[in-house]
Amino acid sequence: MRIVSVLRAGAATLVAAGVALAGLGPVSSAASSHREAPLIAADPAVDNTDLYAFVSPERAGYVTFVANWQPFSDPDGGPNFYPFATDAVYLINVDNDGDAKPDAVFRWTFSNVDKRGGNTFLYANGPVTSLDDENLLFRQTYTLESSFHGEPFKTRVSGAPVAPSRVGRATMPDYAKLRADADKRLPGGWNVFAGQADDPFYLDLRVFDLLYGGDLSEVGRDTLAGYNVNTIALQVPFTDVALKGDPKRNPVIGVWSTTERARTRLSGPSASGDIRTAERVQVSRLGNPLVNEVVVPAGLKDAFNAIGPDQDACIPAVVQRVNDPELPKLIEGIYKVPAPATPRTDLSEIFLTGITTKAGGPIKADLNSQLNNADVDPANFRPSEMLRLNLGVPVTAQPNRLGVLGGDLQGYPNGRRLTDDVVDISLQAVEGAAVTGRLVDALAAGDKVDANDNAFSGSFPYVALPNSSRASSAPASSASSSVSPSASQAAEALNPTPSAFESGTAMTAVTVGTSALATGLGAALFLGWWRRRRSPLS
Repeated sequence: MRIVSVLRAGAATLVAAGVALAGLGPVSSAASSHREAPLIAADPAVDNTDLYAFVSPERAGYVTFVANWQPFSDPDGGPNFYPFATDAVYLINVDNDGDAKPDAVFRWTFSNVDKRGGNTFLYANGPVTSLDDENLLFRQTYTLESSFHGEPFKTRVSGAPVAPSRVGRATMPDYAKLRADADKRLPGGWNVFAGQADDPFYLDLRVFDLLYGGDLSEVGRDTLAGYNVNTIALQVPFTDVALKGDPKRNPVIGVWSTTERARTRLSGPSASGDIRTAERVQVSRLGNPLVNEVVVPAGLKDAFNAIGPDQDACIPAVVQRVNDPELPKLIEGIYKVPAPATPRTDLSEIFLTGITTKAGGPIKADLNSQLNNADVDPANFRPSEMLRLNLGVPVTAQPNRLGVLGGDLQGYPNGRRLTDDVVDISLQAVEGAAVTGRLVDALAAGDKVDANDNAFSGSFPYVALPNSSRASSAPASSASSSVSPSASQAAEALNPTPSAFESGTAMTAVTVGTSALATGLGAALFLGWWRRRRSPLS
């Protein structure tokens, strides 16, 4: 089959990808997720931490994209705080025909309005009650442009205000109002927001200390609690992103975000020119979460993030890391849990093609591959890493943090919602739960961080308000108490036992895990559930 042969092809090499990085200069970066690639630590303003794509729960017929940058933004990080880069271009890309190239591109560029000059170092010199308050001495605006099917970019809005970094209660007594004022409704029904927000990603990052201390003793602390990120959120009609504008015939889209910088960067008063028309290079890329952080080894990370999804299947070393992931071997060495046999064809299907019966993979279901779109030409389909979403799956009344395998078809790997979980499923996925359909008891408790530290909103832009102070790594118990009632109920209700999984009455699993790793658990458990209950769209 052509798809399998493409996966095995070696038309491009990582050496060539590495050469492409050589022209970026000493301040270049390339990464996704939180500081996982060697170069990105020097340039956090363009480091894309997470990408989310989901059907808008309160607005029928609309899809929402949320992309975050600037990891580990401490609320106390003044006096400059955390602006978007003005010499970079931020993009959200959508592929609806499966060729791994964008059919819709949304592009943001940012500008500064800085009134501090030689008079003060302050971000604001008094209470700020509106986005145009004279006390707000530093602010940003943005221009949003869109391009469909390779056509020239069209400006959708310019001079739109960015919600500022949250300085604190004294300076910004009603930050919720500032957030609301930055939420813009555009012609065509679009909603757009740019500004600071609480980091919605939740997990215990002590996984890097010999997988939670070598005995799972280092769990239960939300490492990202209290930190902020810079968020771009966009809500558009299904018809703007579906193939041929027909979401009924073609409901599946693939999404990834990127950041680009000019190949040559200038600074100081002499710097000039339009970043949108300059010769640019891609310095950040993100589809599924944690792919570059956990799946790709250190020597490949920067190169991986410099290429587009259309090149993924041509790099044998990257495909090999999906078929033979590293993490199971680490768990075997530390916890003596045998690693599953390779190659992991189930991971390849979910990671590179989406769930479909049309790619020759082991999962006999059609959920979120562009091959399921009626008007896609299979001959042009290209396996690639991106976050895939079926727009036709109805909104879940009570979202399950464990996604598809918790019986919730709207969750990961079918897109990613803010409440979808990560680490718990990843640990299970790498241990072959996709094959056995059972949790590994020794790892069943996961990282004991099951919800975000702040509640999400039920309407656009959904992300929580940014933190104005940070307590050092809040315990998971406080995180669970702060989520919305539906999320809390889901977290409490889903504590299945192995027997429940065997009987098929409870399903486990991921939502946004290390794509290649987390998705595996999704595979077999989802398959068992699917055989008993067909999708509304099957």
